[in-house]
Amino acid sequence: MERHEIEAFLTLAEELHFRRTSERLGLAQGRVSQTIKRLERRLGTALFERTSRSVALTPVGRQLRDDLLPVRDQLRRAVDRATAAGRGITGVLRVGYSSPMVAETLLKGGDAFRSRYPDCEVEIHEVQLSDPFGPLRGGRVHLQVSELPVQEPDFTLGPLLRRETRVLMVPAGHPFARRARVSLEDLAQVPLIAVSGDAVPRYWLDHHYPRHTPSGRTVPHAPAVTYWTELPSLIGRGKGVSPACEGAERYYARPDVAWIPFGDAPPVDYGFFWPTAGESARLRAFVETVCGLGGPDLP
Repeated sequence: MERHEIEAFLTLAEELHFRRTSERLGLAQGRVSQTIKRLERRLGTALFERTSRSVALTPVGRQLRDDLLPVRDQLRRAVDRATAAGRGITGVLRVGYSSPMVAETLLKGGDAFRSRYPDCEVEIHEVQLSDPFGPLRGGRVHLQVSELPVQEPDFTLGPLLRRETRVLMVPAGHPFARRARVSLEDLAQVPLIAVSGDAVPRYWLDHHYPRHTPSGRTVPHAPAVTYWTELPSLIGRGKGVSPACEGAERYYARPDVAWIPFGDAPPVDYGFFWPTAGESARLRAFVETVCGLGGPDLP
């Protein structure tokens, strides 16, 4: 049997409808019918029982379907592997992330990617916000998904992966904790704790940890921390407040910290980016695979 005959037979065996089969295969309905008839003549037996209202497999057809399914899957895997090798989709792809929500999406995408490209391994690594681009520039990761903005001339920005509502983490006993919403102007009333480091760009800090409200009032800043995971305990002890994304509460909720949505702040966006000089077929294939999963993570 030729490959097109296997595909036509197995698709019809699944759909049990000639029109739907022709639409899936992108062929004329008459061509599908002729392919099945030629196959039946060659085998010397009917594979389908046809009436004006229905199509059903014969016992021989059911047996052939069961025997051919693993053959088709093996053929597809062989073609996929050859295609991937030809495109350079082999080896190890190291992907960085800065939040647990993104990690979940990347792990799911990694499973789908390995299924599609079995000769390429995917490793997922956490990147600290205090050194957001060091691992990427140092070659420890090839690709990254982190909080935007990213305005680095040597990086290429890819698609947006996730969008989160921006919230303010406040001590549970603070007056803000009793509100349904806070505003950016409220930041002038309480010390803000930022995540910082020598390698963090000023434009990124100003976006996530502003020093002035929209009206120009000064936002007081408490001493910065190096690791984001230090924030909840400091806030719970009343040392200040800090912006975050709404999805982080699922991972870092604690009774002494309240998560209050902003009514006027932009969302927290997470996007793909990578060194322009390091772009590769496997990198592009991974981004396409993850984005192709769709679902609630994508805006």
